[in-house]
Amino acid sequence: MLLSFDAKQKIKLSVTRNKEYLSKYLLEEERVVGAMLDSKKLVPQGVGKYKYTVTSFKVFQLDINPVVSIAVENKDGNLKMSALESTLDGLGMIDDFNLILKANLEATSIGLEGEALLGVSVSQPPLLKLVPRKILESTGHSVLNGILLGIKSRVQQQLVKDFFDWCELNKI
Repeated sequence: MLLSFDAKQKIKLSVTRNKEYLSKYLLEEERVVGAMLDSKKLVPQGVGKYKYTVTSFKVFQLDINPVVSIAVENKDGNLKMSALESTLDGLGMIDDFNLILKANLEATSIGLEGEALLGVSVSQPPLLKLVPRKILESTGHSVLNGILLGIKSRVQQQLVKDFFDWCELNKI
């Protein structure tokens, strides 16, 4: 049985100082992606490609360890990220696992605006066959929403701090 769940988050971030340089800052791809995600878990894989080990988490006493390859494209002050491929460790034998990531962050007249969609479809792991589908899907939605809220928090704090550090470094 295939389980599917997703989560969405939007962000509007007012930046008061040096906001006219946000488009230029977003071109610093590796720096920006490292500030949005945990840079210690991010491995560059060539131009516009990264491997990211998502923070492991526990679901029904199982340790889950997702790893995703991410493509990053930057155009006209708009940074777009999408999942290329993904693996999932911790659930034993899984027949099907697919992770969808579509995210964008754009420099606007107020600061930064963005949206992220994170979705998963996965076959029900043998270890969880006795857990009702609705409970698994509800838990999946909660886990994905928690991941996106964590990234949103990093963007609101770490990314803005890094932008100001970048401005200072470049004497802007």
